[in-house]
Amino acid sequence: MLKSNVPLLFLGSLFGLVSFTWPLYLPDSEFLLFQPDNARIFALVIAFFAVSLIAIEISRGALDSKAVAILGVLSALIAALRLVGAGAIGVEPMWFLLILASYIFGATFGFSLGVVSLAASAFLTGGIGPWLPFQMLAAGWIGMIAGAFAKLTYRSLKIGLESFLLVSIGVVSSLLFGLLMDLQLWPWLTGTDTQLSYIAGASILENLQRFMVFHLTTALAWDLPRALTTGVLIWLTARPVLNSFRRARLRLNLTSHGMQPAAHV
Repeated sequence: MLKSNVPLLFLGSLFGLVSFTWPLYLPDSEFLLFQPDNARIFALVIAFFAVSLIAIEISRGALDSKAVAILGVLSALIAALRLVGAGAIGVEPMWFLLILASYIFGATFGFSLGVVSLAASAFLTGGIGPWLPFQMLAAGWIGMIAGAFAKLTYRSLKIGLESFLLVSIGVVSSLLFGLLMDLQLWPWLTGTDTQLSYIAGASILENLQRFMVFHLTTALAWDLPRALTTGVLIWLTARPVLNSFRRARLRLNLTSHGMQPAAHV
């Protein structure tokens, strides 16, 4: 991850963290950005951060036209993969490609890839709604985390452990995505008159306990199948897919434009 983008990524992630976790500590259940009529504001903010990152990278020479073209192609492929799992409980094959691509091309690229891919898939599937900006941001975080491991593992990770690391990232990311999605939906799905409902003004611990019970009752149906699908796909495809991405990066001379190297499989 390039140092020049750390402040922008930090600010965007901090805003997103507040956006996801506000039900645990804000006393007002009518917080502005999280009303359905105002959710488009949040989507525009996220899109702004993603476009700004790409623009900064282009201006610094870290992303040239070839890298931007790869970003567009991969975003389209990931969006198409989401159609494969449409309607299937927890079966979302898109995540394995996002994680592997981000691992090769880096954290900043991965964040932008996650955001753009989810936006594109929403247009293809008709899944545009108040939940979309949250999905975009969570996918961006997954791409950023996977990309951050590339530089870390380049010198320290043994060859035989790379696939295991990527499977672990895939499983944890899948579970984390489900938890974040449940957290932002929880106040609206449970209403105000159940034992699991969000209580405006209650203590963080009380609301956290209510949320965790709600999350665990829904996770078995969606999060575990997603984690299993992602882990298996990464394990089966990591070697050929990573090698293909590495060859593409070398042939397009992307290593000279600031993208991190990743260890060989």
